[in-house]
Amino acid sequence: MKDQLLELKIRALKALESVAERSDVEKLTQQYLGRKGCFTLLLKRLPELPKEERPAIGKLVNQLKEELQRAFQAATDALTAKAEHEISVFDVTLPGRRSPLGHMHPITQTTEEICRIFVTLGFRVVQGPEVELDYYNFEALNMPKDHPARDMQDTFYISDNVVLRTHTSPMEIRVMEAQSPPVSIISPGKVYRPDSDISHTPMFHQVEGLLVDRGVTFGDLKGTLTTFVHQMFGHDTKLRFRPSFFPFTEPSAEVDIQCVVCKGKGCRTCSHTGWIEILGSGMNDPELYRFVGYDPESYSGFAFGLGVERIAMLKSGLDDIRLFFENDIRFLQQF
Repeated sequence: MKDQLLELKIRALKALESVAERSDVEKLTQQYLGRKGCFTLLLKRLPELPKEERPAIGKLVNQLKEELQRAFQAATDALTAKAEHEISVFDVTLPGRRSPLGHMHPITQTTEEICRIFVTLGFRVVQGPEVELDYYNFEALNMPKDHPARDMQDTFYISDNVVLRTHTSPMEIRVMEAQSPPVSIISPGKVYRPDSDISHTPMFHQVEGLLVDRGVTFGDLKGTLTTFVHQMFGHDTKLRFRPSFFPFTEPSAEVDIQCVVCKGKGCRTCSHTGWIEILGSGMNDPELYRFVGYDPESYSGFAFGLGVERIAMLKSGLDDIRLFFENDIRFLQQF
């Protein structure tokens, strides 16, 4: 039996030299050391031996099993290290994997396009605080504390005299306080009102424009806004001016454009009127100049304000403003 045990050891080590996978080592382990393996079967014949030979043979069996276990484990470790090395090797011939690049949000894209158009018309971009004094947000724009127009621009109050701005119009007063005419600015930024539905959000974006100089007329206002509409929506887009009211302009006008969806035929988007309102405008009320020290007899001008989301929705054909703020990557990747 001693010779048989030594022969099994030699066969097992020789078989181990030709293995290429860890699974082959596991098969050899079961073949020689498993519950039905070669060494186990020989051990079952141990009672057949004379009593005086059993201790020596049993000891030899245990020694050979330990040697084979170490050999099998060493082979397993070597094959594992080899596999890990092959995985970690960098193949320089493989094509590179580019990381996906982000891009500007559609609201940002629209804001930049609006600003680009007005900058080419000679306007300068200015920005101001989103947390604004009541004075600049309302009072200096001809809306005293008891003025009913405040109801249409209800906002979030930080304190009695500090609010989240309802429009970017406060920059008109701030800029006029800081410089003498002529003035030609646009002010983009976030504004806040407590509205929330498919066409309104508590936070939205606005671009306000102001021009003050000698001899400015309503014709200059119409020419400026007509140029903007044609550059933003195309030269074949029709527009119209409707009389309206704003506390800080007189006369005031809403500007409508021909529905970009139905081309004026009437549809759900334009409430079957063929027209869509895009901005408010008007000639500066001389009362504003009293707050900033301008001479209303020498200077005139106009102002306008438009919602960026409204422009973005019209250009992209959307009917729900909330899509812009849901952070759905599938939606944003379309822009």
